[in-house]
Amino acid sequence: MNNEEVVKVGIGLFIVKDDKVLLGKRKNAHGADEYGGPGGHLEYGETAEQTALRELAEECGIKVKNLQMLCVSDLLTYFPKHYIDIGFAAEWESGEPQVLEPHKLESWDWYDIDDLPENLFGCVPAYVESYKTGKKYFTFPGRLAV
Repeated sequence: MNNEEVVKVGIGLFIVKDDKVLLGKRKNAHGADEYGGPGGHLEYGETAEQTALRELAEECGIKVKNLQMLCVSDLLTYFPKHYIDIGFAAEWESGEPQVLEPHKLESWDWYDIDDLPENLFGCVPAYVESYKTGKKYFTFPGRLAV
């Protein structure tokens, strides 16, 4: 088995401020030129919530409140990469988003939840639907491994 045949766990954040959502334009990774929230890989020995808060601090430096699990997605959109994504929702509390990892991200901005960019990162459509409807599990088959 090679590294691409390992299912990885991704953690993402859906941060809301006054009916707007924080999204950044990604670069130099799968999902380049797509818009997604802060997030990254779950590290060994770290809880999903700890990962969410660490990635938030590393990527944009804002503070949030009311962090809660939003949904889980089985993400094969970027096959042969296969992720289980755990999405968290939170409310913005303070700070202005900063591009703290310029090699991974072009910019941060707040977007109206009903007028988001078309090129959303893999699991962001699930975050939006979950936030609006309460649905908790999504699958994005892309291409199935056989």
